[in-house]
Amino acid sequence: MGLCITELQRVGPKDSLHQEKRVAAVWNARVKRQPMQIGREDLGKPKLTFFYIVEPPQYEVYASTLLASIRTHFDPSEVAAIGYCPAHRMSELDPAVLRAHEIMGSEVRPMQTEGMWDFPYPHGNKIIACLQERDSEYSAFVDSDVMFLRANSPSNLAKAGQVSCSAAASMVWADQEIWTPIYKVFDMAVPKERIRLMRRGRNTVPYFSSGMVVFPEEANTECRRFPDVWYETARTLDREDWVPKRRPYLDQLTLPIAIQRAGLRWNILPEEQHYILGGKLRGQDLPEDRAIYTAHYRNDAILRETGLRKVGQKMLKQ
Repeated sequence: MGLCITELQRVGPKDSLHQEKRVAAVWNARVKRQPMQIGREDLGKPKLTFFYIVEPPQYEVYASTLLASIRTHFDPSEVAAIGYCPAHRMSELDPAVLRAHEIMGSEVRPMQTEGMWDFPYPHGNKIIACLQERDSEYSAFVDSDVMFLRANSPSNLAKAGQVSCSAAASMVWADQEIWTPIYKVFDMAVPKERIRLMRRGRNTVPYFSSGMVVFPEEANTECRRFPDVWYETARTLDREDWVPKRRPYLDQLTLPIAIQRAGLRWNILPEEQHYILGGKLRGQDLPEDRAIYTAHYRNDAILRETGLRKVGQKMLKQ
């Protein structure tokens, strides 16, 4: 692709507006010279659609890198990709981001986020993105600060009748006793199953990361898609003022509950399919004795420390 997105990757959200405009101008000029690549309409109905948030300034850069990694490591005949931007911020997107998506056989769609919660909850945009309609058998929400690192397949992620997600990294902000009253809000019993969290926590009530959530698009017997149930569940719990730290953790708190309420089961992804960096792993390289398919790097500092910035730049230049 040879996009000049690498220049934008050197500009953090705290850099000057003048510098951002200068870099954007260079990027725009380079993108205008790119040839068109094949679009999804030429490949038939995809099995899986990856989707993610594209929001200026920094997450439009992360999203473009994520898209490049999708196109590098997944068969385009099986996989589609869609970026979503809050409708009221679409006009702020750099035109080069839209063009880059077009070149890579994707698009950025607006989604209505204002008024979707009782009061603004930007972190909940991922649930709003899930609500949007897509034409594929399965869909996968992926945080924008994620990068695919090796050849992969939808069959490794999507399972019939299940929502695929990884165990959360940790749950240090509350004790396990919190689950009983939370489940009581929905007249449900706490599951007997216990899991090990990815970084810190053993024998815990199922609690999952929302950084990658793969679900079937087919509606259940009540004609409701999984995202509809997740959104309703999150809005209900959001109104329970007694729940500590429900923001920003509302999405993860309600994910296991919504899976059950939708009549589905959870499929816990192996760590290699969603390797969460940072925290207790800060300063460590990716393990060399394991095949890491997907890295969730979280921020620019970790992107640099792990050498993943160069990996992303290489994929964008291909």
